[in-house]
Amino acid sequence: MSSDMLNIAASGVRVARAALDVASQNIANAATDGYVRRTVRMSEVALGSGFGRIGDFSLSGVRIDGLTRNADSFRQSELRRTGSDAARGSVELTASENVEAALEQSQVFPSLTGFENTLQQLATDPVDTSLRTAVIEQARTLARTFGLASSGLDTVGEGLRFDAAAGVEQINLLSGQLGQLNVQLVRTQPGSSDQAALLDRRDAVLKSLSTFADINTQFAADQTVTVRIGGAAGPQLVSGVTSDVLAMTAAADGTISFALNTGGPVTLASGSLAGAAQGLVMVRDTKAGLDAVANSLIATTNAAQSTGTALNGTSGQPLFSGSGAAGIALALSSGAGLATAPGGAPAGSRDPAGLTALRSALDSADVTGQLNALLFTAANTAQGRRTTSQALDSIAGAAKLAFDSQAGVNLDEEAVNLVRFQQAFQASSKAIQIASDLFDTLLAIR
Repeated sequence: MSSDMLNIAASGVRVARAALDVASQNIANAATDGYVRRTVRMSEVALGSGFGRIGDFSLSGVRIDGLTRNADSFRQSELRRTGSDAARGSVELTASENVEAALEQSQVFPSLTGFENTLQQLATDPVDTSLRTAVIEQARTLARTFGLASSGLDTVGEGLRFDAAAGVEQINLLSGQLGQLNVQLVRTQPGSSDQAALLDRRDAVLKSLSTFADINTQFAADQTVTVRIGGAAGPQLVSGVTSDVLAMTAAADGTISFALNTGGPVTLASGSLAGAAQGLVMVRDTKAGLDAVANSLIATTNAAQSTGTALNGTSGQPLFSGSGAAGIALALSSGAGLATAPGGAPAGSRDPAGLTALRSALDSADVTGQLNALLFTAANTAQGRRTTSQALDSIAGAAKLAFDSQAGVNLDEEAVNLVRFQQAFQASSKAIQIASDLFDTLLAIR
C-alpha cells in the first residue's frame, strides 16, 4: 500500500501520545524508589515504492517498537555489590560497638583496680576489720561486674542471632517473590509497560536480597533471573520458578552457619548475615578472653590464699569460687578469712607477708594487664570497623549516584520531552486537519 498523508499523520499522533504518557509517568515516579526511567523506542515505517526500483523507499510514518528501560546492568550489579558490602560493614560496626559497650558499662576494669587498691590499703593495717570488710565487698563487686560483662556479651549475641534469623526469613520471602516474577516475565510481552514494571520489581527485589547476602545473578533472554547465594561459586537460590530455602544453625559457642535445604552449605562474604556471623565470632572471642581473665584472677588469688594464714590462725581458704566470667563468685563470708599472714603464723598476726604474696601474685599474673588488653582490643576493633564502614558507605553512595544519574529521572529533561512531544502531537494533528481539508476541497471540485 502506498503512503498517504493521513496514515503518516495518524502514526505521528499515536507515537507522540505514547511518548507524552511515558514522560508523564517518568515525572510522576521521579521520587519512587526503584523506578527506572523509560523511553519510547521508535522506528520509521518505509515501503518499497515500486517494482524494479531497488533502494527507492517511500516513507510511511513512524511506529512504536516498545519501551526501553534506561538501566545499565553493570551499574546495577555494582549497586548490589557495594550495598551488600556496606550492609556487612554496618552490622559489624554495630556488633563491635556493642561488645565494647558491654565491657565498659559493666565497670569490670574499675572494679579490678578498686580491688587492688583495697588490698594496698589493707597492707597498712592487716588486722583492721573495716579494711578487711572493704576488700571483701570490693571482691564481691568485682565478681558481679564480671558477671555483668558476660551477660552483656550474651545479650549482644542474642541480638545478632535474632537479626540473622529475621534476615534468613526475608531471604526466603524475597527468593519466593523472584520465582513468581520469573513466571510473570515469561508471560509478558517484551518491550511492554507491564514488562518494564515487572523488571523494576525484579531489580528492587534483587537489591533487597543483596543487603542480606552476596548474590550472583544471571539473566536469560526472557529477562528471568537465576540467583546464586554466596557469590558466583555458591549454590543456586533461585532458578526459574524454583527457589531453595535458606536455614540458619547456631553452634554451642553462639556462632552461626547457613545452608540451603537442597543446595548445601552457604559461605557468605558480604551482606548483613555475613556481618552478623562475623559479629558473633567477635562476641565468642571476647567472651573467651573475659573468661580467661576471670579464671586467672580466681587461680591467682586462691593459690595465694592457700599458702597464708587467716586472722583466726587457720589456713587460708579460696577467695573466689566458680569458673569463667559468668560463674565467678565470692567464696569468703567475711574479711577475717583473708590470709594476710604467712603460713604457720599465730592468730591475730600483723605480719603482712601473706597479703604481700597475694599482691605479688596478681602483679606477676598481670590480671589487670590482661583485662586492659581485652578492652583495648575491643575499642581498637570498634574503631577499625567504624573506619571500614564509613569507607564502604562512601563507595555504596558513589555507586548509587552513578546508577541514579543513568537510570533516574531528570525532571528538566522530561519537561523538555513534554514540550517536544506535545508539539509533535499538535503537528501531526494539524497534518490530519490539512489532509482532511485537502480532500474536502478535491471532493468539492465539480
